[in-house]
Amino acid sequence: MSPEEISVSERPAEDDPTTGEALDPEAEDDPTSDVGLTGASSFDTAHFKEVLGHFTSGITVITGADREGPVGFTCQSFMSLSLEPPLVAFGPSLTSSSWPRIQAVGAFCVNVLGEHQEALSRVFATKDPDKFRGVGWRRAATGSPVLDQVLAWIDCRIDTVHQAGDHLLVVGRVQELGVGEGEPLLFYRAGYGRFES
Repeated sequence: MSPEEISVSERPAEDDPTTGEALDPEAEDDPTSDVGLTGASSFDTAHFKEVLGHFTSGITVITGADREGPVGFTCQSFMSLSLEPPLVAFGPSLTSSSWPRIQAVGAFCVNVLGEHQEALSRVFATKDPDKFRGVGWRRAATGSPVLDQVLAWIDCRIDTVHQAGDHLLVVGRVQELGVGEGEPLLFYRAGYGRFES
């Protein structure tokens, strides 16, 4: 895929899809947030985020359900991890308010968003306590929500959770999965995009 094949929306994301939390413009200027392999770095957090923003990714919504009902958040940091056994992984922020509820039930569903679901991504990237209002879904085998009209879904049991800086690395063992139709919703340089032919 070449950069010419991606059309990126001019509208920036209002929330960070990697964490599902509101973006904090002050955080970029925090000198204690510098990242480096040796402890001292030649770049700041803002430059780190700018460079990594050049990596195009898909957008997912991670969902779960507990006694209070369904819960979920937008997540950009999703990946396939292993074929044998079938494992996937994603990285929620340590400050996520949704993740603890999902972790407590031990299961989650990865909902891969299609190009028509930018509004859904934005809703699940907020702290709104009623993110599922008006959203159609059904339960997967684990009880986690599979959102209507997603491009793909992967239902998992939590395998392991590792701390990784200001995020966690969650590894899930796949229980069942499925695909829909359409093209993916993309995220590139702080904006949403889609494939164009």
